[in-house]
Amino acid sequence: MKFSQWLGLAALISAAVLVWSLRDVVIHIFAGIVLAMALCTLVGELRSRRPMPRLLALLLCLLGLMVLMGTALAVVVPPFTHQFHQLLLQLPAAARELWSLTVGGIDNISNIVYGDDPSRTWHQQLFPNGFKSIPNGSDLANGVGKSLSGLLGLAGNLGSGLVQILFVLAVTLMVAVQPTAYKNVAIMLVPSFYRRRAGVILLQCGDALTSWMAGLLISSFCVAALAGIGLSLLGVKLVMANALLAGLLNVIPNVGPTLSTIFPMAVALLDAPWKALAVLGLYVVIQNLESYLITPSVMQHQVKLLPGLTLTAQFVFTVIFGPLGLLLALPLAVVIQVLIREIVIHDLLDPWKRKRLAS
Repeated sequence: MKFSQWLGLAALISAAVLVWSLRDVVIHIFAGIVLAMALCTLVGELRSRRPMPRLLALLLCLLGLMVLMGTALAVVVPPFTHQFHQLLLQLPAAARELWSLTVGGIDNISNIVYGDDPSRTWHQQLFPNGFKSIPNGSDLANGVGKSLSGLLGLAGNLGSGLVQILFVLAVTLMVAVQPTAYKNVAIMLVPSFYRRRAGVILLQCGDALTSWMAGLLISSFCVAALAGIGLSLLGVKLVMANALLAGLLNVIPNVGPTLSTIFPMAVALLDAPWKALAVLGLYVVIQNLESYLITPSVMQHQVKLLPGLTLTAQFVFTVIFGPLGLLLALPLAVVIQVLIREIVIHDLLDPWKRKRLAS
């Protein structure tokens, strides 16, 4: 290798080490870019319907989002907060009810197999305290609240959490105001012979992210609506809290839908065991409708990610970036999939294969 090649390799390794050391900053920048893409999509839709300067369209979109968020804070958040607190208070009672049903069922099976033997108190030997060690509802609610605060980076270091949020919002606004300028800066960082191709790949990444965000928004709304209708028909309490949780947790694939099932099942279990099973069946049906009907219908160019790869991406990005990596695992996987398909497969592997076939 020539000296210039060694120098380029050293610069590449140094850049990789620098990016790794600044991975927390990188994930926050990526979060800002994802939000900026969503904002740019709204601006593009508005300008396609009503021709106007880009800056005016951006201001109108920001104003509309602020009004929407203010309305949600005033109308939706107070009842949701109250119902979610009541939901947390009922979880310990639901756990005790589940424990009683499990013990009773296993005792009945044991009596059928071994006969009625009072000495066979397996649950007392294995769990002498039963569920007495479960915290009461207030302690559980406070504990979950502290955990959520810690997840947002606000527990123990409020200033740092606010700085991170402001940083993400600043990146979002700056990229949304001049998206073309920042795209050109990114293209200038690649070698000159590859810049035109890099521009095409960046556009494909943007289209994939836009398709993913549109599909996610519509599917989350449909999941929340279906959950609310189904829970109302089943007569389950705290419908608003459970429906909104189903829609919000739908953002996190695999893990989110599973977590959203726990809360309504716990509430239904206190009324009747069959309601808990009905809620489980309802959520299974909703998730199948979302996976096989809603999402493919709303995405014109569906982002196809295998479930195993999605779960692996969630685990890897959570380990590397923390809780924010779990929330951004899917958009990261979408972008990486486009980069691998276009750069590694189309630009590197396919030409090499054609050369071997020609020779």
